Amino acid sequence: MHAMVLKQLGKPLAWTELPDREPGSGEIRVKVTACGVCRTDLHVVDGELPHPQVPIIPGHEIVGRIDAVGSGVKGLDLGQRVGIPWLGHTCGVCPYCTMQRENLCDRPLFTGYTRDGGFATSTVVDARFAFPLGEHGSDESLAPLLCAGLIGWRALGMAGDGKNLGLYGFGAAAHILAQVATWQGRSVFAFTRPGDRATQDFARSLGATWAGGSDEMPPQMLDAAIIFATVGDLVPLALRAVRKGGRVVCAGIHMSDIPSFAYSLLWEERQLLSVANLTRQDGIDFLSQVPRMGILTKTTPYPLQRANEALADLRAGRFEGAAVLMP
Repeated sequence: MHAMVLKQLGKPLAWTELPDREPGSGEIRVKVTACGVCRTDLHVVDGELPHPQVPIIPGHEIVGRIDAVGSGVKGLDLGQRVGIPWLGHTCGVCPYCTMQRENLCDRPLFTGYTRDGGFATSTVVDARFAFPLGEHGSDESLAPLLCAGLIGWRALGMAGDGKNLGLYGFGAAAHILAQVATWQGRSVFAFTRPGDRATQDFARSLGATWAGGSDEMPPQMLDAAIIFATVGDLVPLALRAVRKGGRVVCAGIHMSDIPSFAYSLLWEERQLLSVANLTRQDGIDFLSQVPRMGILTKTTPYPLQRANEALADLRAGRFEGAAVLMP
């Protein structure tokens, strides 16, 4: 097998040949056919997440075909197409797991962060955390759904049922969630970097009612706002834009420090929440509805060997939607 390996934090990934790996008990081996490039991969590479495991193969938006099955695996077959998300293993016995909040497990493993991921030609994964994908849609188009889509879906649930929804940071996750929210009959208000007219036009093309800079107020008060950008300064701006009793959901795994802000922005029962990871039920619920939603992911493909270029382009905002590595 071949992989792009992070051998030192803050350094480029290295193209590496590795021995083929065999799945153990409860595991499957997946031949990777597509792997999305997520902003969390940047946080891993840059060493912004705690307790990093190095060397590591990044990548947690994996689509592929099962080509080996370990002992004890049931319900999955050779050749079946599956998706592998960020949450790669949970202990099953801690208080959070037993109360069906496995996204907060005390002893989790995360794909591409604390266990090897999908920037490779194949990967071995816990079979319990592999989602059957069926045959609808291309591998490239499905890959971003495995994190950008799933985290957006969980964030949307936490945001509540309000009609007017603000999305701060219009990248991979927001471009999917805007379509979901529009399908649900909501009005989407998209906030981009100030002056980014191209991304604002892109948001409107996906059904956004309004699109403007993150330094602007929307034309009407929001019921909820979801922040995908990693900029803590956006929190008080989003609080200012939501109505009384509204919610602001921080959907990233990493964010710069949130500045101090007047209590009046939080008063009147506004809520500030965060999203952590996902549960398998999130994946089941979301992926089962994707065919009905008619989601069209905007993707830019890169060969696996050009993973460093894809990461650099993501960092610089050189594409709309999501980058996908194609081994």
